[in-house]
Amino acid sequence: MLLLTGTNNLHAQTKSSKSRKATVAKPAAPVFDPVRDPAFLAGLHSKWVDSVMNSLTPEERIAQLIMIPVYSNKNQAHIDSISNLIKTYKVGGLIFFQGGPVRQAKMTNRYQQETKVPLMVSLDGEWGLGMRLDSTIRFPYQMTMGGVTDEKLIYDMGAEIARQCKRMGIQINFAPTVDINNNANNPVIGFRSFGEDKYNVARKSIAYMKGMQDNHVLASAKHFPGHGDTNVDSHYGLPVIHFSRIRLDSTELYPFRQLMDNGLGSVMVAHMNIPVLDNTKNLASTLSKKIVADLLKKELNYKGLVFTDALNMQGVAKFYPPGVVDVKALLAGNDVMLNTMDVKTTIAEVKKAIQNKEITQEEIDARARKVLAAKLWMGLDKWEPIETKNLVADLNNPHAEYLNRQLMEASVTVLRNKQNILPIQALDTLRIAALAVGTDKETDFQRGLARYTNVDTYYLTPTATLADLQKLKEQLAKYNLVIAGVHKLNLKAGSSNFGITAEMNLFLKELIRSQKTIVSVFGNVYSLANLESVDKASAVITAYQENALAQDVVSQIIFGGIGAKGKLPVTVSNAFKIGDGLITQGNFRLAYTSPEAVGLKTQDLAGIDSVVAQAIREKATPGAQVLVAKDGKVIYQKAFGYHTYDNETAVKNTDLYDLASVTKISTSLAALMKLKGEGRFDVDRTLGSYLPMMQGSNKEQLKYRDILTHQAGLKAWIPFWKETVKKNGKFKWATFKADSSARFPIKVATNLYIHRKYADKMYKQIAKSPLNEKPGYVYSDLSFILAPKVVENITGQEFESYLKENIYKPIGATSLTFNPYKHYAASQIVPTEYEPHFRAQLLHTTVHDEGAAMLGGVSGHAGLFGNANDLAKLMQLYLNDGTYANKTYIAGNTISEFSKCQFCDQGNYRALGFDRPSKPGAQNSNAAPSAPAVSFGHSGFTGTYTWIDPVNKLVYVFLSNRVNPTRENPKLSRLNTRTNALQVVYDAIEKSKAVKAEASTVSQ
Repeated sequence: MLLLTGTNNLHAQTKSSKSRKATVAKPAAPVFDPVRDPAFLAGLHSKWVDSVMNSLTPEERIAQLIMIPVYSNKNQAHIDSISNLIKTYKVGGLIFFQGGPVRQAKMTNRYQQETKVPLMVSLDGEWGLGMRLDSTIRFPYQMTMGGVTDEKLIYDMGAEIARQCKRMGIQINFAPTVDINNNANNPVIGFRSFGEDKYNVARKSIAYMKGMQDNHVLASAKHFPGHGDTNVDSHYGLPVIHFSRIRLDSTELYPFRQLMDNGLGSVMVAHMNIPVLDNTKNLASTLSKKIVADLLKKELNYKGLVFTDALNMQGVAKFYPPGVVDVKALLAGNDVMLNTMDVKTTIAEVKKAIQNKEITQEEIDARARKVLAAKLWMGLDKWEPIETKNLVADLNNPHAEYLNRQLMEASVTVLRNKQNILPIQALDTLRIAALAVGTDKETDFQRGLARYTNVDTYYLTPTATLADLQKLKEQLAKYNLVIAGVHKLNLKAGSSNFGITAEMNLFLKELIRSQKTIVSVFGNVYSLANLESVDKASAVITAYQENALAQDVVSQIIFGGIGAKGKLPVTVSNAFKIGDGLITQGNFRLAYTSPEAVGLKTQDLAGIDSVVAQAIREKATPGAQVLVAKDGKVIYQKAFGYHTYDNETAVKNTDLYDLASVTKISTSLAALMKLKGEGRFDVDRTLGSYLPMMQGSNKEQLKYRDILTHQAGLKAWIPFWKETVKKNGKFKWATFKADSSARFPIKVATNLYIHRKYADKMYKQIAKSPLNEKPGYVYSDLSFILAPKVVENITGQEFESYLKENIYKPIGATSLTFNPYKHYAASQIVPTEYEPHFRAQLLHTTVHDEGAAMLGGVSGHAGLFGNANDLAKLMQLYLNDGTYANKTYIAGNTISEFSKCQFCDQGNYRALGFDRPSKPGAQNSNAAPSAPAVSFGHSGFTGTYTWIDPVNKLVYVFLSNRVNPTRENPKLSRLNTRTNALQVVYDAIEKSKAVKAEASTVSQ
């Protein structure tokens, strides 16, 4: 078809979609698949290759063997200079270095449209595009993946990198690195290698290679014949390798042979001097005919493309000028010269070599044909412009993000776990300090740890003085567990102990000796050898590298959200040897991951963002927190908007909301269910039997089964505060004061304190209140106001202490608290209403509900504050029917019993204390339309909501302050924001089921 275009520009027909449609349809070109037929590169004479070859001058055939370096972060002069080289000399390809994806895509489009023959575009992306391009995903280093035992994940990574390369118009990725890193001091390979075991390196390299080549991106094994045992960086000098031929054959060449046997598409030759193969002084292997032509091509019979390593590296450039070094590489047998720095001189020098009979034009033509055959396999005969719209989003797709997480989770390696300290047990017995070594700023690791329980943060900087160390030692002495993260380490070997100072070593050594210490090292795994006595720590974890994801994963392993399964790919010291790696328990506590981990798609949950954004846009609430957990995994957790409509303080996931009536199921019901499981509470006994103050009242004989289903006849509520106000609007003398005192010690709001005995008057009001005239369901706060007294009578313990000691602290729900002003800064607490009728102020840090406020902020119907993360832990406990982290807190299947509908046949759809779908499947209900009948939860007046679905193993939490600035704002309910956001999750589940069903049908 190229010959039908009638143009000397063999690429012209691909410039636009219009011109493509106008051309005559061509028959499918023969497919070269290097995985199955590497010989194709050398011998196939397709029509397209023949037509291109016939159009090229001798100089242009030479140029096909040249690839030049390009940067998308440089100025217009650089961009134009590359364009000039392409148009003038018709070079065969480009290797892109640092820059950005959109900029590179635009440059690629320009250059491909300016070239005579489609350009072979490459990238050095060992850990994906992120190695070179900003705004793209950085997959783990190869040493990190050396710890992965499941090669399928590495294959999947190769496939995803190939998809991203193709999206970017890249046809070659110079990866994998198959060097065996058996020298811990290697300054150039190190973390770039899969490890020191040749079998492990080969398996993982093959997986990576096949993942790319199965998706039509050429892999390139490097650095032939093996760069793993060197002490010189070939970027700056020429390493000399003094191995025997037996050693090279048995070790360094092993993975290369394995990859070649599995269809390796290309090889990159290293810059090393190897006397046993070629004893020419200062001659790099790249320039050695004995190594490239004789060993690689003849002895190993390799037929794929052979690339030089970059020819501007000092391993070769310091000995030969540009042009000359390129010709020497060509004469040695390389097919493609990478990073040619002087194209004009190189072509001239090659022509001179032909004239001098050092190489023939036929040999040049054969290599040019080989390059063209590869271009055909890459699909360059049908090149299309790169679409830059949505490019960054496509490259950062959820599948790739989740795959990146899976790789990191599979790689992290636990090297010590004394007395099975991991995952951490018994949180209520621990005082935990999170120590960041090497930095003075809060780390992602510390933030990750804080999701599980309260941790106090400390820092040990590299510049710490002895006085600083002593002070820190004294501060940490009060903790019975220290979790130390070692950060900011140098990545390369040979760089002053990776940045580990003598002071850091001294402090950690003493800390490990004197206290329970978990040490997590974020950086080059070889750095462990420089940490004295680290093997004596209670637990030792290596993450191989430092980024937010690695720190997130390690924090989850420590608390058992996920389990560790990585294996050490190198020997670090006598204490830490290759193959070491302990398995730890996962699914112990909540994990934090992506929807893909439970078979859902991130994009299918994006509707939650839209639902909440609508609510904020229509001023239904100034902000919100939303959390979704499925199968014990938090798959969605976001904070939206601001604390108030002033838009000054953005909502964070750690901020505390007033939970309003969600308090009922989080405090009163939690305590009563726990007591029921212990045989100390019975729903078929009466209120009077548990609460003496109700004896003799009309409430004495009310059964708790009726009370908890709101059909006992109790009034909905009592406006207690009205009894405190005189006709002139001022408070009665014996009710409130502006300052605290012995008689008025209980804080109700800012500058408002209530009489110490006023609660007794409230309880008496409840006792004296009439019952409803008609029987049936009436939602009431009154029994929940009394519940703390019931719990205290049964347990002999103060209500809040009972909850915190028996439930909240043990499960790590430490933000669940009454009166948060006692424990948190005001900036962490979201305000509720500006209340004009009672407290006449913005309610901030104190409870919104008037009755709960008058009880000092502690009640069983309202008053609890917390964030979505900690409330989800309690709801997960409920979903697990009373167990969490392998411990039962509410026994006897009590939650299953309490969450059942008690009087559905009478039209009361409530469970014991819990809401249930009032009319399952109905719109504008208290539940999402798709919520199953057995699901349960509760809502709160301030705009809070939580729901538990045992069928789909879902926990859902929605927190907002819709009452800000006024409770007279019904928009959140009118919009059905809370249940509509949950419905998005159900829709995603149904979509996933449909996709699976369709896939199952197709497979059958």
